[in-house]
Amino acid sequence: MIGVVIPVHNEEDYLHACLASMQLAIAHPGLPDEEVRVLAVLDACSDGSGGIAQGMNIEFLSIDSHNVGLARAAGAAALMQAGARWLAFTDADSVVAPAWLATQLALAVQDQADAVCGTVAVDDWSAHGERASFLRRHFRATYVDQDQHRHIHGANLGVSTAAYRLAGGFAALACGEDVALVQALLACGARISWSAAPRVTTSSRIASHARGGFGDTLSAVAMTAP
Repeated sequence: MIGVVIPVHNEEDYLHACLASMQLAIAHPGLPDEEVRVLAVLDACSDGSGGIAQGMNIEFLSIDSHNVGLARAAGAAALMQAGARWLAFTDADSVVAPAWLATQLALAVQDQADAVCGTVAVDDWSAHGERASFLRRHFRATYVDQDQHRHIHGANLGVSTAAYRLAGGFAALACGEDVALVQALLACGARISWSAAPRVTTSSRIASHARGGFGDTLSAVAMTAP
């Protein structure tokens, strides 16, 4: 079985699009002929996120940790207990391509990889107003969106359950839990496929839910605009 974990904290503005893209991804004809389970981990949600997941027939787990590392870990633990051999992770404010999951699994076989680290794209910078054009140009000039990159995004990450267990899983970090996991995987000798092939489009929103995360990074860059 293949498991997909989506941590959610008050994401009613983005969650429907995320889950709709996931439904397309798990129906992709390139996937192996085995069960795929998607689990939304609702972490201290006080908005309509739970209703969205329920209305779309997406399995969900409710926790109250206020911590994305613990949310990812809780989802991984539940899916591993159910028999998952591969864990894929994205974020609730992101949209995955139809071939996202199939591409992860193909890379794991092709590259004999224990984990796949993908890149992210942003297609709407309008949240940053007059600084949007500056941010778009800066991102295109500085972000390496090609194979052999060294980006680590929780929004585009896959790992075998064997390697995940060996590395100790996600740490209880409010930010940087994805980087810590990949560093632990490398320390264990895991083979990483650094690929731009699994496609994920993520939000450029200003109101970041994880202090120090991608949203805060974009906001900090925006403040340097002339």
